[in-house]
Amino acid sequence: MHSSANTHATENESKQKIALDYLRRILMAPVYDVAIESDLTPLNKLSAALGNNIFLKREDQQPVHSFKLRGAFNKLAQLPKEQSEHGVIAASAGNHAQGLALAASKLGIHATIVMPITTPDIKVDNVRRFGAEVRLVGKSFNEAQEASQKYAQAEHKTIIHPFDDPDIIAGQGTVAKELLQQLPSADVVFIPVGGGGLLAGMSVYLKQLCPHIKVIGVEAEDSACLAKAMQAGEPVDLTHVGLFADGVAVKRIGKHTFDVIKHFCDEVITVTTDEICAAIKDTFEHTRVIGEPAGALSLAGLKKYCHSSPGNENLVAILSGANMNFHSLRYVSERCELGEQKEAVLAVTIPEQKGSFRKFCQDLGGRVITEFNYRYSGRKKAHIFVGVRLSSGREELQQIISDLTTKGYEVSDFTDNELAKLHVRYMVGGQTHTPADERLFSFEFPEYPGALEKFLDTLGELFNISLFHYRNHGAAFGQVLAGMEVSHEQQEDFFDHLKTLGYQWQEETENPAYQAFLGKE
Repeated sequence: MHSSANTHATENESKQKIALDYLRRILMAPVYDVAIESDLTPLNKLSAALGNNIFLKREDQQPVHSFKLRGAFNKLAQLPKEQSEHGVIAASAGNHAQGLALAASKLGIHATIVMPITTPDIKVDNVRRFGAEVRLVGKSFNEAQEASQKYAQAEHKTIIHPFDDPDIIAGQGTVAKELLQQLPSADVVFIPVGGGGLLAGMSVYLKQLCPHIKVIGVEAEDSACLAKAMQAGEPVDLTHVGLFADGVAVKRIGKHTFDVIKHFCDEVITVTTDEICAAIKDTFEHTRVIGEPAGALSLAGLKKYCHSSPGNENLVAILSGANMNFHSLRYVSERCELGEQKEAVLAVTIPEQKGSFRKFCQDLGGRVITEFNYRYSGRKKAHIFVGVRLSSGREELQQIISDLTTKGYEVSDFTDNELAKLHVRYMVGGQTHTPADERLFSFEFPEYPGALEKFLDTLGELFNISLFHYRNHGAAFGQVLAGMEVSHEQQEDFFDHLKTLGYQWQEETENPAYQAFLGKE
């Protein structure tokens, strides 16, 4: 017992030391030499709908349209003169690059940003416009990062980490300082999590001054490195990171950030891609600002929290950035209705005979059909891919499925099936001549010239490609679906070639959406 008490006392001392150190750093951070105090915008329509008082902290208003400027400027302001004279460097294709570029320009420090050659021109141009030197190296972020480390060593430059640095954390914490001045009565604050810099800085400040405020970190469910670290009790690597919310697509939470977060964050919520898309739409409808996926993350978490909240609370979400790739908007508009539970996606089997479509529409009871995909295949039964508008969420969906089943239809719910939403809806009708040895795989192709050629050189010359689908969504990686003819004898050789290819992949042969619409019967 005595040993346990000593351990607990030591942990409390460590926590208090961390808290006081960061409180001092945050209060002294000179971020307003370049950043602005962003607005706290009430979302009245959403507040009425969700039964709480909802506010949005508008970090999209910063000169670089992201909170990242705060941490970058604070870090550079603390640099010793010798390091400043040699310049700074970072590998980044996102908001850290722009924040660091502007901060360095304001302080008269030469900044070098290393970016993959796949980086969209708009991001490269923005970084140059803010005064930094850009070096395009490698086809992936990892290659750019390796190059930045070599440049730093050769040129005696200081590497500026995007999140895992006490001065960066303190700079981001100034968001919390403003928030408490604007809304001292806040009950719950929702903060997006990538590497954890913003959550660490804000949570330590909020808990020191207002311990009653609940602090909730929000992660994309396909890049939930904090949730995994919380379970393990220490930072651990994710095996795979999702692509959509690229601003928080971090494989491992920072060491410094986790040391703070584990003491001062109350809870972690994860949200789906569809829920993020719905939050982007909410943000636009209230502010006419299009938040980037990582920026809308916290509002998505707030909405999820409201499903089980007591109501009438003051809830704040941090709109952390609005550097949206324009070409991603099509994808967002396609998915936001699903995220709001205003649309369902179903696979329904109907008789292959005249009048079946009309009867099916009648059996839906006048509900609005948002999508209808079908291709004649010569069989007695037809599979249709149908979108249905919902007015009361998942309860209504279950009622629709029950009603259709009672009327003799075979129904599968694909509302949460990523393969169906990304690919199959555009490919309905491909069953007739499915090869006996076809296996289905989803790939992440890096968006650079030659990616498809590499795929064909590695696999296409040796194995027949029986299916292929790709749509550009404005991300650094493209989502590709490919069917390959692979006999039992070829399996070992095929998977060896997949390793050589080096792209992220996942087998989808048993996915029910594939089986229903594209696979062999």
